[in-house]
Parts: sequence; structure tokens; C-alpha cells
Amino acid sequence: MAKSMKLAGLKSVENAHDESVWTATWVPATGSRPPLLLTGSLDETVKVWRPDELDLERTNTGHCLGVVSVAAHPSGVIAASAALDSFVRVFDVDTNATIATLESPPSEVWQMQFDPKGTTLAVAGGGSASIKLWDTATWRLVATLSIPRPEGSKPSEKSGSKKFVLSVAWSPDGRRLACGSMDGTISVFDVARAKFLHHLEGHCMPVRSLVFSPERDSRKLYSASDDGHVHIHDVEGKAIIGAMSGHTGWVLSVDVSPDGEAIATGSSDKTVRLWDFKMRAAIQVMSNHTDQVWAVAFRPGGRGDRLASVSDDKSISLYHCS
Repeated sequence: MAKSMKLAGLKSVENAHDESVWTATWVPATGSRPPLLLTGSLDETVKVWRPDELDLERTNTGHCLGVVSVAAHPSGVIAASAALDSFVRVFDVDTNATIATLESPPSEVWQMQFDPKGTTLAVAGGGSASIKLWDTATWRLVATLSIPRPEGSKPSEKSGSKKFVLSVAWSPDGRRLACGSMDGTISVFDVARAKFLHHLEGHCMPVRSLVFSPERDSRKLYSASDDGHVHIHDVEGKAIIGAMSGHTGWVLSVDVSPDGEAIATGSSDKTVRLWDFKMRAAIQVMSNHTDQVWAVAFRPGGRGDRLASVSDDKSISLYHCS
């Protein structure tokens, strides 16, 4: 990456939600409209925003507890929101019509992501210590990828709580799924065989965010942890190939630009940081939030010239990346 990669603040919306904003994602463009930004909040709503002015397009209600995750289908036509009420609501982005409502046991719905082809929605299964896979044609639960219990432990033992699954990420080819747990371990699965492959070690505290580098054959996975570090893993080789430090608090979110060149993170230290992978160092620190930053998201497609961040301070910030 050229050292000239820079973030410049474009627009901030104060009080974008009535409560903490916990999650954000971009909805890809369709033939009839540009990409949109989706945000979810403790205020139980999902909001749809139009860049670059961050004009509010719509407010979606329907959850009865805080929204912990939003995910957009690669077609840009549908999206999903998950809340602490353990329901996943699947909806039409442009009309807000409900397409499906997926129900799970309490505390078994956390982060979600559609696979690159859009055939499957993966949901981080929280206390179930698993990833749940939902078929997007039928909206049926088609697989549960469970993290194996430690040797010698009985099902009744509390080992499951350590494996509480917070985060999930698809590899760009759709062949691998990774999930991050409370105890700092990352579990990797072979999706086609619904088989656990191995753990990636290195973090000692919860892994709240994971993202694969976007190259089609990528084996490179970035992880963000409460231990303050971002790790770069070779998913197949089970090796840590890099680590980046600099945040003075939990790293709550990590994302990679569509060209794979830039990495952004959000933290409980109230900052957004832009990193140079080759230098393994932060090249810019943005301090426009006044509370912890729960999510950072690069706009998909092309140059990835926009980054959004959301925070406990109820605001959204949009940056130009050049």
C-alpha cells in the first residue's frame, strides 16, 4: 500500500439513533440505486442511510430488544438484522417488507454474514458454541457447525461458555467459515463437509470481529480482540503471520478495504485507526467519536473509497479514503 492512504472526515451524524449504535454494514448497489449504509442500535431500530450526506432513507422497527448485527446480501436486494430478542429479521432493503423471521434460543444470535454467493446466512451462535447456517432460498436452518468440546469435559460442564461465539466470517471463496469466541480462540470450519478443521490460537480475550482479506483465494484472516491486538492468520497453515498493536482499549471491529490494501479498526479507546499491513502499524488515528467505536465498515466494490464508523456516542461518521 502506498503510504499516501489517508482518511478524511466527510460527514458525521450526531444522535443518528436514540441509543448506542452497535453495528453497521454496507448494502451493495443495485441497478437502480447506489450502495446504502445500514446501522443497528440498542434503540431496537435499523436505519438505512444514503451516502454521502448520510440522509436517512428509512427507519425499520420490528425488534423488541437491541440490534446486535446487520448483514447485507451480495445482491443488495435483501438484508438481515439480529437482535438480543434472538430473532433474525430478513427484509427487502428498498421496501422494508419482511421476507422471513428466523427464531433462535436466547443468546444464540450474534454476528451474521451472508456467504459470497448469497445462498447461505451464517449466524454466530453465542451460547450454543456453534455457527448456524440458514438457507436463503427456504430460510430453513440447514446446518450447525459446532466447536468441539475440550477433551474430557462433559456436556454439562461450563466449558461451553468459554466458546461463546461472538463473530463470524466467510472466506472469499465460500469454502471456509471462521468464528471468534469469548476465550480468544478462533475456530475454522470446512463448510462443504460441515467439519471442524482447527483452532487459531493467539488471543487471550474475546474475539469480537473477524474479516478475511478479499482476494479470491485468500487464506489471510484478520481478528480483533479485547486484548487490544489485531492478529493476521494464515487460516490453512494455522500460523499467525502478523500482529498489530496500538489501541489502548478493546479492539471491537476490524474491516479490510475491497482491494485488500488497507485495514481499519474501531476500539473502546474511542478511536478509528487505519493500518498499513506491510508496516504492521497504524498510519492514522481518527478521534471524532466520544465513546467506544463498535463497528467500522468499508464500502464494498471498486476502490472502497468510503469508510463508516458507529459508536456508543449514538453517532455515525463517514470518511473518504484516498
